[in-house]
Amino acid sequence: MGSHVSETEVTTAPRPLLLADGRPAARAWSLDPALRHLNHGSFGAVPLVAQERQNQLREEMDRSPVVWFPALPQRVADTRVELAAFLRVSPGDLALVPNASAGVSTVYGALAPRPGGEIVVTDHGYGAVTMGAERLARRWGGRVRTARVPLEADEEQAYEAVVAELSDATGLIVLDHITSVTARRMPVDRVGAEARRRGIPLLVDGAHAPGLIAAPLSGVTCDFWVGNLHKWGCAPRGTAALVARGPLREELHPLIDSWSAADPYPDRFDQQGTLDATGYLAAPTALDFIEHTWGWETARRYMDDLAGYAERVVGATFAELTGVSSTVDVGMPVPGMRLVRLPAGLAATRVEADALRDRVAGELGVESAFTSFGGVGYLRLSAHVYNTAADYEYFAESCVPVLGEWAASTRGHHSGR
Repeated sequence: MGSHVSETEVTTAPRPLLLADGRPAARAWSLDPALRHLNHGSFGAVPLVAQERQNQLREEMDRSPVVWFPALPQRVADTRVELAAFLRVSPGDLALVPNASAGVSTVYGALAPRPGGEIVVTDHGYGAVTMGAERLARRWGGRVRTARVPLEADEEQAYEAVVAELSDATGLIVLDHITSVTARRMPVDRVGAEARRRGIPLLVDGAHAPGLIAAPLSGVTCDFWVGNLHKWGCAPRGTAALVARGPLREELHPLIDSWSAADPYPDRFDQQGTLDATGYLAAPTALDFIEHTWGWETARRYMDDLAGYAERVVGATFAELTGVSSTVDVGMPVPGMRLVRLPAGLAATRVEADALRDRVAGELGVESAFTSFGGVGYLRLSAHVYNTAADYEYFAESCVPVLGEWAASTRGHHSGR
């Protein structure tokens, strides 16, 4: 079922998480206290302990590079074992890549030419990933077919929308695990089972899944899966997982050929010239910090409770201001993220949404996420352990009225007033 939350519903704010010494959780990060950080979902935030670990590793690398780089592939391989345990997958299925988009590009580059082949995506897909699919389709002399999935579509409706675009010409399906623009899940398990039955490769873009979902690949049948560890996992940026299963994985090669190019998958990904791999090696420190301080289960529950509280507080303030409901019916909601509909006149396109993000940061001192889907603008709320209810109450009290003024100004400009 979708997410229907009454804007008059009273919800108690979750109690803020604290560090072991009683300090606020945010003290474990280096985030600028002059800003409100309400958009963990875009670029993540690295805790100080992981920053310090990465700095130590960089110092080690720079002290003795001739010792560092020959030993690096084994250290990366050992790290893969730790990260695979966090994702609950086999280390032999997991390669490390700089980000989810790099993993997607790796898959696109590995697939054999399929003249006239079609690639099925959805209208919720991440823009850069869809652009890559379009480029691959042009190389194939084929085309991209876009499944239109209503925001409120439940699992069955979303599944039917995707499957309706499949045909004998389909050479690849690209499907989000959790969508970036609309903060909803897609039925990757059911589509995966159907894709396997038809012999169609499935690439799952799970950029937001690590950390938000305890075992993201459990029950999912797919050929390729990519996920960022620098988002909800709080690892240093440039750290992502590429999980590949089945015969096609042996066609995967890193974007940079190096001396391990002849090794099997995933070992060939452990060495890529002189790339700085310290982010990979420091990633377990970030994951372990969350686990040892609060436990991932507690952290996930807090993030979801806080996001739900934020949705109600901010949504109710928008509704009071505009007289129009801001509640969004999301068919397959996800933990830790919520959508609130913006007043008409704001973020109607991706370009406008990005511009609004920059303006809110520059003028209102809040790092936030604005998205656009179907010509409607949304505030995408996301929460992590360092956020508190006060962050979202501040946004409701101080930013919503200003956004209302900006929306009215925009509407007036468009109407010629």
